[in-house]
Amino acid sequence: MAELIAISAPADQAEGTEMVVGTWFKQVGDAVTQNEPLLEISTDKVTVEVAAPATGILREILKSTEQAIEPGEVVGRIEAGAPAGPEPAPAGRAASSAAPASEGAELTPAVRRALAEQGLSASQLTGTGRGGRITVQDVEAYVASRASAPAPKAEPTGIPSRRVPHTAMRRSIAQHMTQSVAVAPHVTAVFEADLSAIVAHREAHRAAFETRGLKLTYTAYFVRASVAALQAVPEVNSRWHDDALELFEDCNIGVATALPQGGLIVPVIHRAQGLDLGATAERLHDLTQRARAGSLSPSDVQRGTFSISNHGVSGSLIAAPIIIPQPQSAILGVGKLERRAVVRERGGKETVEVRPMCYVTLTIDHRVLDGYQANAFLARWVEEIESWRES
Repeated sequence: MAELIAISAPADQAEGTEMVVGTWFKQVGDAVTQNEPLLEISTDKVTVEVAAPATGILREILKSTEQAIEPGEVVGRIEAGAPAGPEPAPAGRAASSAAPASEGAELTPAVRRALAEQGLSASQLTGTGRGGRITVQDVEAYVASRASAPAPKAEPTGIPSRRVPHTAMRRSIAQHMTQSVAVAPHVTAVFEADLSAIVAHREAHRAAFETRGLKLTYTAYFVRASVAALQAVPEVNSRWHDDALELFEDCNIGVATALPQGGLIVPVIHRAQGLDLGATAERLHDLTQRARAGSLSPSDVQRGTFSISNHGVSGSLIAAPIIIPQPQSAILGVGKLERRAVVRERGGKETVEVRPMCYVTLTIDHRVLDGYQANAFLARWVEEIESWRES
């Protein structure tokens, strides 16, 4: 009897990340070649391809599109070395859940990604491309037509509405947010920061960074200040266990990044304590570019110990609480930079000056941290920003 080789889900997914099967590129009975992409698996962070572990015939599909799976779980099996050619699947197997031939290698990566993002199967669409192939435009047209269709009748409300199906990413984000609030009591502290020093520094050095092909953003400064604050209050850079608090030596800082097609991803700057401003800006530029292009690897979003949400870039002044990415202990929020009148003491007298200001928050897991530690962290963070001296 030919050997059956297991096809397994990635075993190195971050804890607390839900995985679902995206698209199968082969049917049961199809010939496959070792290292050929077989299926996509999606999380709330990335979509990864699973390659064939051997050459042979795909004999079993155990998990179909949209089914949740665990890290390392077997999702199918290949009969190694079997001759090419389709063979009917045994009754009772999950072969009927496999994607049809149009979902196989004929789909471009862009189309596979669009289908996965919308939680669709290629069998739901009619291709208008050459030879009947499905295009990205076909996916977009299908989503638009479905969104404009009348909502299925449930309980009549008398209110005009339409239903927009959740993507796999949105469902996974919702599950993670609910779980985080359920396990961690969230408390938020709010400080105010004067950004005059980093505004001046950025203006003086922005052109030099651009000659290197880099964009010097305020977020790079926020990462540097976060490193200083984490080192001053190490309990913030930690993880709760029932019997102890695990303190991390590395500052692996995730930066929340909005995606063009919707949703949010948090790529991680690993060992940020060993970087200067230039290296931080370079790492940020690389991660955010790849995040928006959909080309992050699983390692880019794993092993974060602290996170930053620079929500001010979209105009928000204060966001509280910001949901903590589990199993971290805190998340920093930075609001919109705006020029405001503030009181300053000059020569023993109070004067009113216009300064670039922003509100900054730290949302904490109150099991881990108290208000004193949250305030100590924010005080150190603000001090670093307001007294910026790095050249």
